[in-house]
Amino acid sequence: MPRRFTDAKELLGDLLDRFEAGASSPLAHPDYAAFPSVPAADAFLKQIKEAEEIGAVSLGWGRGARRDQVAHVRLVSAGVLYERLGRTPASRIAEDAAGRLVAGLSLHDGLKESAAGIADVWGRGKTWHGFASSDVERLRDAFALAQAILDNKHLDVDYKTFSRKTVGDSKTLERNEGAVVRLLSGILEFPPGARPREALRTIGLERFAPPLLIAGRIDLDEADLSRISPHYLGITPKEADRIRFREPPVYVLTVENFASFNRHIAEADPGRLGTTMYVGGYPSLATQEALRVIAGMVSECTPIFHWSDIDPDGTWIFHTIERAIGRPIRPHLMSIEIAKQSGQVPPKKAAPARCLSDSGIAALATYLAEEGAKTLEQEELDPVLPQVTARRSALT
Repeated sequence: MPRRFTDAKELLGDLLDRFEAGASSPLAHPDYAAFPSVPAADAFLKQIKEAEEIGAVSLGWGRGARRDQVAHVRLVSAGVLYERLGRTPASRIAEDAAGRLVAGLSLHDGLKESAAGIADVWGRGKTWHGFASSDVERLRDAFALAQAILDNKHLDVDYKTFSRKTVGDSKTLERNEGAVVRLLSGILEFPPGARPREALRTIGLERFAPPLLIAGRIDLDEADLSRISPHYLGITPKEADRIRFREPPVYVLTVENFASFNRHIAEADPGRLGTTMYVGGYPSLATQEALRVIAGMVSECTPIFHWSDIDPDGTWIFHTIERAIGRPIRPHLMSIEIAKQSGQVPPKKAAPARCLSDSGIAALATYLAEEGAKTLEQEELDPVLPQVTARRSALT
């Protein structure tokens, strides 16, 4: 639909708005049917003709019975019209804002590219993910926080302390975490479907690390836990090196979902043949390091499995744990066959994890990238022992 106006200043301003958005010769139209009176229409046309007289716009006239009416107004000289309206070009505003955005900051090349892209967006009169050029100070804090993360200043520091030490306000990161993740997403790898706070957890920035829940025939330091037979043990991830195996586990299994973790240890492995750990959804950096420590305690012959949703996020979690542990792991109840048999085609498609062909999740990731691939939440499946355990227990 053509743009129609009864206010001359609004019409002329709209021409500049669309010029800043990329239109070379935008058009706008009077709305004759909406003028409240003949004097109002005359005043409108007088202002439009004055803009024409100074070369800012050109007028297109109607035909036939409407040949004495202005049919449209076309922008001719943006510079003249800016001066006429007393308006500063968005490009000039953006240039000033972009300079203030990064002034005095020593930034990673990727963040410099982001700053240039934001300046370009502002120069076209647009906002960048809700940030206008007038929000430069708030966005500057997001750049400072992103750079501090790239400098590893977030490690071993909780969420609010990191924010306070970096920008002087403990709540700034909470208010700008979406922008921080967007700035870092072209530099660091984040899970494709994670919310900003979840994404930051995966690189070690969180309020406080959640406990690592572990079930199996285990003790803690010299304490013999066999007498109390806990359902599972909760420790801080940094205490993973205190775990002691009372006897070698038949398998190690990490689980994404809390309900599936509880069902597995209660229903599939009440005898604790294996060691099962809950990773808390997207595994935090502290959890990843704990998994690496515990994996190093078991024999290379002990198979390690991971059980997640059969979806792109599940492949990302699998691949993250695989890289953290540094040895091959196997998918548990995460197969193409299960997806095809029990899954559903999701309404919105997401990108699966990018992984090498020798990854344990590579086949599923390739399948999930196909059109019409089905996904499945792991809670839909009843827990079972990993295949190697089933065979081993049948022999004993």
